[in-house]
Amino acid sequence: MSLRVAVSALIVGIIATTLAFLAAFFFVAPVHGAQVNGFEYIGGQLVANKLLMSQKIFYFHMPAAFASFVAMLGVFVFSIRFLMKLQLTSDTAAAVAMEIALIFVILTMITGDLWTRFEWGVWWTWDPRLTTYLVLMLLCIAYFVLRSSLVDSLKRATYSAVIGTIAFIDVPITMMVTRLIPTSLHPVVIREGGMTPDMAAITVLALVGMLLIAFALFVVRYQLERNTQRLEALKQEFECD
Repeated sequence: MSLRVAVSALIVGIIATTLAFLAAFFFVAPVHGAQVNGFEYIGGQLVANKLLMSQKIFYFHMPAAFASFVAMLGVFVFSIRFLMKLQLTSDTAAAVAMEIALIFVILTMITGDLWTRFEWGVWWTWDPRLTTYLVLMLLCIAYFVLRSSLVDSLKRATYSAVIGTIAFIDVPITMMVTRLIPTSLHPVVIREGGMTPDMAAITVLALVGMLLIAFALFVVRYQLERNTQRLEALKQEFECD
């Protein structure tokens, strides 16, 4: 993939995300926060449904989470390809995809914690979706801990592919948990029709922007990693000669 295409995607992605940010904060009115039955205690705090500026975070929280899921899909595809063909280029692609996934996972956790604090009055609660997404983040971190602890390239790639595949299994669980467990505090916005047309447009704009940024980062990072590997191979050839 051409670096020129990646740079173009990065520029368009940044512009789209910036426009979504400006639109979210200057053109869309605040909406109701998390719906509770009158008043409820969440994490020891009394929470009620009220107008909240914190809803603005949603326009970046959901696209960031979706981008992390797309990156995890890449991890899964390249991990399976490596296990089938044992090509180290697939391992490299899977590792780069996991790097991109971890970036967006951390961004999702940060925006999610901010939303949780302002919406529910606490920094953390063991909501099913929060818990399953935390598991995903820990699996992503474990992936890199494992890679850094193994020297043999084939063994590192094989074990990483297994963990990457296991980590992806958590993605559909996280996506479906609010539907499987109706008591989850997370709203099911799409099914419940919780977005007005202007809200949906801004969310889609931010989503496209973040996906383009993720794509550009993947292409650039993959090319850099492959160039580094080629240089290392050349150095080893000269040393052998």
